[in-house]
Amino acid sequence: MGRSARLLALLQALRRRRHPVTAATLARELDVSERTIYRDLSELAAQGAPVEGEAGVGYILRPGLFLPPLMLTEDETEAVLLGLRYVDQRGDKVLTEAAENARAKITAVLSQEMQAITITPMTIPGPHGGAFPENKVPLGLFRSAIRMQKRLAIHYIDGAERHTRRVIWPIQLGFMDSARVLAGWCELRKAFRFFRTDRIGLAELLDRYPSRRADLLRDFRAQLHDERQLRDTPDRN
Repeated sequence: MGRSARLLALLQALRRRRHPVTAATLARELDVSERTIYRDLSELAAQGAPVEGEAGVGYILRPGLFLPPLMLTEDETEAVLLGLRYVDQRGDKVLTEAAENARAKITAVLSQEMQAITITPMTIPGPHGGAFPENKVPLGLFRSAIRMQKRLAIHYIDGAERHTRRVIWPIQLGFMDSARVLAGWCELRKAFRFFRTDRIGLAELLDRYPSRRADLLRDFRAQLHDERQLRDTPDRN
């Protein structure tokens, strides 16, 4: 591996990690000596890459550096474009426009051979189930609540036409085959719940909820994992 390629591989190795990684680990991953890793880290820092850390503790790449999609492999390019096509099918106007802009930026920096993948893709998303039910509340309001980590007071109508007023802590939007859902902690049920966005009649932003979204997401995934395990466990009675 040439030095330029090795520096890019080192950047990628750092970008994949959220926590500091030791030079020894990086050396094993790139199949080089620790001395080479230290030298390459110094070179990256000298060129302006936001590398922080120290020997014996670990190194991390702070935000502020962008690697162009030019470095994507064929399989990586195919995966990204497949995801963008999925967004085209199931996203709302905001996301579909963002997907189109992202596709244009990626295509602009690909080689001629790689651009052929965008014209004749090997993979496509499954057929879309049809038009989504119309939302009474713009999805932009839900996005704002999630980003600002604010509680939402909603008027919800379930599948049996029961009307309830809920206060939820929104954490994610989901784009399913036939509906869009808002996931969040429900103060009424004292648990995480999914709410179909087309069944939310009214929504009002309240104050910031008393938790971090990252912590809520961790607990949410743990709940989903426990429910999946319970569902998959054979009944021994």
